[in-house]
Amino acid sequence: MAAYTPPGWPAGVHPPGSDDFESTAVGWLLDVVPPDYRLHGVLRRHPLALAAMARHHSKACVEGARQGYRTARTELTGTLPPHAVDSVLAAYRKEGARLAATAHAVSLVERALRGEVFAAKMAAPAGRPASPPPEVQPERSGQGPTASAAGRPPARADAADDAKAPRAQTRDGGKRPRADVADGGKRPRAEIAGGRKGSQVRT
Repeated sequence: MAAYTPPGWPAGVHPPGSDDFESTAVGWLLDVVPPDYRLHGVLRRHPLALAAMARHHSKACVEGARQGYRTARTELTGTLPPHAVDSVLAAYRKEGARLAATAHAVSLVERALRGEVFAAKMAAPAGRPASPPPEVQPERSGQGPTASAAGRPPARADAADDAKAPRAQTRDGGKRPRADVADGGKRPRAEIAGGRKGSQVRT
């Protein structure tokens, strides 16, 4: 079974753990850095040192391309014709993408030289919805529970029934309705007084 290499792994560099991994990594890294780096034997003897220098160099190239792109129109307008300035910006965009990919590949090679083992990430099974579980999906206003909450009783209707029940009981067993008290108008004063203290009724 072939060793796994992550996305962005440079072409020509053998997978980590293989016999030729270190030698192919050194050859590729020497192509990333300026040619004069080949004059230093220490970089061949210590691939990690070479990888660190390549990382700094590639990141500096990316930052240089970004800075050049930001200032190209200001620096070149009036010196070059407009269509030439647009072409320079297009070249910056193309080379910037290439330099960023190289910097990413250098980082992967350095991590592998340090002993990191890459593993493929498990992809989500086909057909599985990417939406959150039903219990965390918000309800839409005015439409009741969402379709994802199938199997649950509609909570809004039950809440309305429970809210109405206590009011009906209060009207039967609590205070008498105003309609019952007002039979033909107000009750006689004497009847009310007798009901309170049992005192004699004044006539």
